[in-house]
Amino acid sequence: MPNRLFAVSPCRGAEGIQAGTQAARAAAQAVDLGLLPEWDLGDLYPGLDAPEFQADLERAEAACRDFAKRFGGRVGALAAGPDAAERLYEAVRDYEAIEDLLGKLMSYAGLVYSGDTTDEVRAKFYGDTRERLTDASGELLFFGLELNRVEDAVMDAAIARAPLAHYAPWIEDLRREKPYQLEDRVEKLFLEKSVTANAAWDRLFNETIAALRFPIQGEMLPLEPTLNKLQDPSGAVRREAAGAISDVLRANLRVFTLITNTLAKDKEISDRWRGFKDVADARHLANRVEPEVVAAMVEAVQAAYPRLSHRYYRLKAKWFGVEALPYWDRNAPLPQVEQRTIPWSEARDTVLSAYDAFSPDMANIARTFFDRRWIDAPTRPGKAPGAFAHPTVPSVHPYVLVNYQGKPRDVMTLAHELGHGVHQVLAGPNGALMAPTPLTLAETASVFGEMLTFRKLLGATTDTTQRRAMLAAKVEDMINTVVRQIAFYAFERKVHLARAKGELTTEQINTLWLSVQAESLGPAIRLDAGYEPYWAYIPHFIHSPFYVYAYAFGDCLVNSLYGVYAKAEGGFVERYFALLSAGGAKPYGELLKPFGLDATDPGFWQIGLGMIEGMIAELEAMEGEG
Repeated sequence: MPNRLFAVSPCRGAEGIQAGTQAARAAAQAVDLGLLPEWDLGDLYPGLDAPEFQADLERAEAACRDFAKRFGGRVGALAAGPDAAERLYEAVRDYEAIEDLLGKLMSYAGLVYSGDTTDEVRAKFYGDTRERLTDASGELLFFGLELNRVEDAVMDAAIARAPLAHYAPWIEDLRREKPYQLEDRVEKLFLEKSVTANAAWDRLFNETIAALRFPIQGEMLPLEPTLNKLQDPSGAVRREAAGAISDVLRANLRVFTLITNTLAKDKEISDRWRGFKDVADARHLANRVEPEVVAAMVEAVQAAYPRLSHRYYRLKAKWFGVEALPYWDRNAPLPQVEQRTIPWSEARDTVLSAYDAFSPDMANIARTFFDRRWIDAPTRPGKAPGAFAHPTVPSVHPYVLVNYQGKPRDVMTLAHELGHGVHQVLAGPNGALMAPTPLTLAETASVFGEMLTFRKLLGATTDTTQRRAMLAAKVEDMINTVVRQIAFYAFERKVHLARAKGELTTEQINTLWLSVQAESLGPAIRLDAGYEPYWAYIPHFIHSPFYVYAYAFGDCLVNSLYGVYAKAEGGFVERYFALLSAGGAKPYGELLKPFGLDATDPGFWQIGLGMIEGMIAELEAMEGEG
């Protein structure tokens, strides 16, 4: 049974980054980004050596032991009798308070680590904290298991009454896991062994990726700035970056292949013991989404490949004057379009303005992230690549990490992660047990924030060339979010299904990767020699198997939501805030009803895909303009 303390993908951040601060600021100023903010983790703890952290760690361990003494073996008795609702409520309330404290400690350790995953001091701090919290949370495992042993009729009666009714959504979620839970000692073994099993391989991946350096134009760059070169205006630079990525990844494929094989086997063992039939069933359960809904979405997206990605890349190849684009030009800026660096202050104002036009309350929440230093923006050696919004715990607040380099896509990424942050702030009052949002809705606010920002910028652009470039960039982002993520999902399925028959060689994984990429990208993208190892750097495959379809789910859902919003129906903002504020307290189907949307309807996915198709058609219609 999954332990909720570690349900969030590893998020690794920093306090005390003074060693890299001057270099980061100098680099930012060199490309006119302005002064980039670095987060202040003091709202969690003052520092790695802070007495407050050690005191809370010891308090958490004691609280877990005490909880086990008070309630271990007694949950069934608590559920019996007329006062069951009151007695169970007291137990769940105390459990939630401990989960909040455990989550605060682990969040801090993870955020510190993400600031520089190559620093041994941070890595040790993260590893030691995780070990101690894993041991401590093992004392709590009995609680969910014993709750699920209470007869359904008895539990139904208890959660129908106050005060336990407050926790009814969490208990109902817990009961969905009942068919897959194991005997108590086995569950504890799974939890304790995770430190030296999947968590250890996750960490090896993180530290290996962070330590890689790619030779570009006489410099040795980390992964994130190297990937950024694939959007450079110079085709020669893009090609050099692509070659460097290929060469360095290929040189390390033995490690990445071993990590992939080990984690896939580790998951297969867990799934087999728990009784999951399909390789993605555990993810569907965690997402609270029906497998047939995911299957319908995947089928709809794959059927749309020719109308979306194939069609768009054929158009882009035409703009570049070629029959097919080399893979390193897939996200290249359009030719003969001025590229400029966007300062951080402009990115901030752009996103906040777009949010404010939708809802001043939404903008005010997002503004807090800037004003109170909840954002870490510079690119630094060793810093976790990509971007994330970490919710931490309801008793504190979220933090956002980005690697800002002044590209238009970086502005969209900022809008995306702030959408997550707003969502997490609004869901926080539900408490540690019900604030976390299932992945079916986790990308809703983030993608909606992107859409608001894009529409705001597009509406203010009258120049045909710039408008075409903006529209093309948005189409590419949506293809990356929908088509590419479903291709990733297909790749993961192929890898896990093949691994069940035996260990995979690097060549086998490369072949699976190229097959799904060719199918999804189409004939207008040339997958030249060198692209085969690109699967190796994608962290979702390692940290959160089958997470990727949530992006496609969220994008299609947001396209539909935005369509409702565009009709200017009264009360949309209020309904939207209600959706975000629910966190994990309501199933996605119930939350979508006020908008007239039903994801179980096979035609639902065509609404979102149709919006992408419409943008491509608009680009085709602009061919004779400007």
